[in-house]
Amino acid sequence: MEPPPLGLDRIARVEVRLDPVITLGPTPQGLRRIVPITGGRLEGDRLRGEILPGGADWQLVHDDGSITVDTRYTARTDDGAPVTLATHGVRHGERAVLDRLAAGEHVDPREYHFRLGVRLEAGDDRYSWVNRTVFVASAARLADAVVYDLYALS
Repeated sequence: MEPPPLGLDRIARVEVRLDPVITLGPTPQGLRRIVPITGGRLEGDRLRGEILPGGADWQLVHDDGSITVDTRYTARTDDGAPVTLATHGVRHGERAVLDRLAAGEHVDPREYHFRLGVRLEAGDDRYSWVNRTVFVASAARLADAVVYDLYALS
């Protein structure tokens, strides 16, 4: 018996606006940085809404310049339902490319790898489908935001 093949269904384009990075400092796991989330938007056929201020990315920067992403934040859909989002992923690439990103330069996202696993959670019955869906994302880092396309695995 063969498992069914995976498919990807694009759910939304997500833009997460960010405040400047707060550097906590070196820890046993790596350089800990906190990136406050100030707002943003989700725009898609099945999921549309506002990213609320107050979340953050508790990221780790490793010796090779790669970053482990670990975010938690909340959205409110356009029809009033709160939805939490949590991402865990990696961003890596050549050191010169990562340095340009860190300096706030515009870098073509094809020059580095930025992928996320995304967990959504909702209590509103209209969005109960997000609680039983596995999501992944392909992301890009801008000077003051992260933009990603959110996909449901089907």
